[in-house]
Amino acid sequence: MPDSSSSSSTGAEPADAPSLRHAPLGFAGFVALIAALMALNALAIDVMLPGLPAIGAAFALSDPNQAQTVISAYLAGFGIGQLLTGVLADRYGRRPVLLTGLVLYALAAFACVAAPSMEMLLAARFAQGLGSAAPRVVAVAAVRDCYGGRRMARVMSLVMMVFMAVPVLAPSLGQIILLLAPWRAVFGLLALYGVVMLWLCWRLLPETLHPEFRRPIRLDAIVEALGSMTGSRQTMGYMLAAGAFLGALFGFINSAQQALGEVLGLGEWFPAVFAVAASSIALASFVNARLVERLGMRVLSHGATIAYLALALAMIALERAGLLGLWVFLPLLTLSTLLVGLVFPNFNALAMEPQAHVAGVASSVIGAVTILIGAGGGYLVGQAFDGTLLPLAVGFAVFAAATLAVLFWAERGRLLRPSPPEAIR
Repeated sequence: MPDSSSSSSTGAEPADAPSLRHAPLGFAGFVALIAALMALNALAIDVMLPGLPAIGAAFALSDPNQAQTVISAYLAGFGIGQLLTGVLADRYGRRPVLLTGLVLYALAAFACVAAPSMEMLLAARFAQGLGSAAPRVVAVAAVRDCYGGRRMARVMSLVMMVFMAVPVLAPSLGQIILLLAPWRAVFGLLALYGVVMLWLCWRLLPETLHPEFRRPIRLDAIVEALGSMTGSRQTMGYMLAAGAFLGALFGFINSAQQALGEVLGLGEWFPAVFAVAASSIALASFVNARLVERLGMRVLSHGATIAYLALALAMIALERAGLLGLWVFLPLLTLSTLLVGLVFPNFNALAMEPQAHVAGVASSVIGAVTILIGAGGGYLVGQAFDGTLLPLAVGFAVFAAATLAVLFWAERGRLLRPSPPEAIR
């Protein structure tokens, strides 16, 4: 059994001392592998954005907005997959669940390459989303198995630094592929990446969950966890708020190629502008980590949501006045996406805060509900695209307002004021 250094740090250990639980992988190798697993999901969403017009043309879609459903179908599978992945990984171990998920991810990507119709493509994308839930959930669980306290926080920070580079680079990678090959090659890249990750995890990543920590799947334990969640105003409020706010972000992702590439005329420059927006989220996440202990999660996330709504209303007014051109929209968009990095880390932490005793089930349910609400909202925003920026701006405003309404309920009207967790149940 691993010694105590595998789960907690001591003053005599260097900050990057490896855990025995992920041997033979060293510290750097473990961080790199976990980051690569996390990247599976972001890559599957963002790499295909430049190819949406080609997909629409290939299947002769009557409505150009239908091409966006390849993103929504994937997100739906990803959200539903998280409901069971955490429970299965706690019962059967990390490796079998992870490897099964990677097999499904890769096979579904190959099915996307060969899909003869839009319906088959959507079914394959849904299956790929189901498979991607395992790498996402198991990656975080493996870090928790191997490290604790500040060392765990350091590992996750390093992982997220690598992970945040994917949304920045993925659309550019997709654009390069489209310059050299048909749109199906994008899915071929995802299939290849899935196969490589399957091989690496099979060869290098051991089982990180110690046998004595495996938990049976018990209906009464799941019911207890769900009862704890539904009985907490804080958990329910911030879970629903995160889902509503995610609807605005997914609405942008669904509409990004059409809004930036077509309405604003960026064309092949679309990936570069998308990269700037994605980079602002990473920057804000770094700023949040520096400020959260000083200002508190509520002050930062509530203030960012209010500011997001103000920017969305400004976009609506400018669009109606015919003034929302490229050089007006892009700064407003960058500021909006920057605020995203001040919202989600804090919403997720606040939702989980009262659920330490049922963290596994709570994490799976919160992740699934958040993604599914966000995917549904993003689908509605994307399908409302009418060749102008107005539906996108209205979507931003509607979901920001909905987020504030839920926060107002969760905090009993006390926005922007720190309050002890026990005051909100």
